[in-house]
Amino acid sequence: MSKSLIEEFNVKVNKQKPYIVNDYDIFPDKNLLDELRNKIIGNLIDKEIPKEKINEFIDDEINLALEGHNLTNLERSHIYNLIDNEINGFGPLNEILKDNNVTEIMVNSPKEIYIETDGKLVRDESISFINNEHIIRTIQRLISPMGKTINTKNPIVDSRLMDGSRINAVIPPLSIKGPVLTIRKFKPYLNTIDDLIRSGSLTPYMARFLEAAVIGKLNIIICGGSGSGKTTLLNILSSFINDNERIITIEDAAELKLKQKHVLSLETRPNNYENEGEITIRDLVINSLRMRPDRIIVGEVRGKEAFDMMQAMNTGHDGSITTLHANSPKDALNRLETMVMMSDMGLPLNAVKEYIYNAIDLVINVERLSDGRRKITSICEVDKIEDNEIKLKEIFAFKINGLSSKNMVTGEYILYKFIPKVFYKLKKRGITSLSDIFEK
Repeated sequence: MSKSLIEEFNVKVNKQKPYIVNDYDIFPDKNLLDELRNKIIGNLIDKEIPKEKINEFIDDEINLALEGHNLTNLERSHIYNLIDNEINGFGPLNEILKDNNVTEIMVNSPKEIYIETDGKLVRDESISFINNEHIIRTIQRLISPMGKTINTKNPIVDSRLMDGSRINAVIPPLSIKGPVLTIRKFKPYLNTIDDLIRSGSLTPYMARFLEAAVIGKLNIIICGGSGSGKTTLLNILSSFINDNERIITIEDAAELKLKQKHVLSLETRPNNYENEGEITIRDLVINSLRMRPDRIIVGEVRGKEAFDMMQAMNTGHDGSITTLHANSPKDALNRLETMVMMSDMGLPLNAVKEYIYNAIDLVINVERLSDGRRKITSICEVDKIEDNEIKLKEIFAFKINGLSSKNMVTGEYILYKFIPKVFYKLKKRGITSLSDIFEK
């Protein structure tokens, strides 16, 4: 196969759309394409080909499969590209993983693949696998660089790709339908607070406030639903931490990409097939307190570790940030109370509320709206305990007005007319950059 034919194929592909795997415009005979692809790739599933012989092997397999078929150079190039992706990349997912417009990939079965672009979930019929074994082989290729494996003894994998994207896979016997794969793509174009402002996720005033809150070491919880952008915001807020601070990050699957020099990243470990060796978020939070951190960043709290996180915030580790799943700031505090109660410390509920009240300064809520856009919809301060309930006071909010003729959510950001308690706390810590926002 000459290089010029591959280049010819890629030029035509790039003019048509961002990614292409099984494009029947290039190869109009769908049945023949599937037959040839399945025949060649089926021969590859259990084979390990030495790198120096890959090109020769691909040519030989294609020549063998194409005997009796009169294909154009472009069609042959397409077949070559499919096989090359299978050997050197991630099979049918290879090109779509490179597409920054795609934010999620969901493989439910060999012929049932969904992708999310611009917040919209659609079925992509141009992508398919041969069978369940083909999906499992692709999963293994995705996770092996991280030292992970998937098999009947370890049928669940929750990991990350080299670019930071999150991957979850479940195979039989736990998944009745067959292997299921979900990939949440890392977004390289949302790296700074300015990117969030340009995307309409918050206002410049909100951005300045959040930057001051991080620099001034307020303790922050980011809450929201699945896929709402919590980790993206956590990453961006963490970028405001001073470069001379010692930062410890704790995650199930390391996604945070902090640019500071003094960062130590800890990652949990699941049980092995003998049901031993597990290291949990709680284990890592407890251990991090012995590592003299200036900041503790927990990717997500979801259980007993909430108590240890609150303890860290109450004992001099100001400026800690974490996320949790919740539908609103109030729901976030309710969930936090439940998680602290799970810690087996025997604390009464009123003591738990006092613990949380003294630990948390801000709760930020992020949402994925019905039109697919992600926004910070509320920034609240923890105000007081009244009637045995923790009270929040909203500083900024996004108020929805309705839908446009194109089904886009319309609304406006509101800055409430009062001076928040955290403003005075920040001033005491030398942060005076917010006077024009609140004092006027």
